[in-house]
Amino acid sequence: MDSVQITTAFIPVADPAVSARWYSRSLGLRVHSVDERSAVLHAGGSPGSMSLTLLGPASGIQAKPGLAWATCNFAVADLSRTRSDLHKLGCETSAIEGAPEICLFFTLHDPDGNTLLITDR
Repeated sequence: MDSVQITTAFIPVADPAVSARWYSRSLGLRVHSVDERSAVLHAGGSPGSMSLTLLGPASGIQAKPGLAWATCNFAVADLSRTRSDLHKLGCETSAIEGAPEICLFFTLHDPDGNTLLITDR
């Protein structure tokens, strides 16, 4: 069997275009495409890298925005700086938690109330 990679994470949103702008501004993801059903954003240097798909109501998904649990995590190089940058943008975050030898993390909510997990690895 070939090795398996996770390439896309999915998050339900009310308005893909509005949410795409927020994810781009807040987390630095690049907007690849947007329509009434969804928005696709990329992290990293190439379209083949991880992507995030924001699914709006027109996509037909049954999940509603406002997930109380994170469907994926966003790993960043400098957790403290990222948290500080998000505060400057008006985002509220939890405190940094976890264990340095395992993983440090904090959470925040996107404009639709979805819980996002930001980690150091």
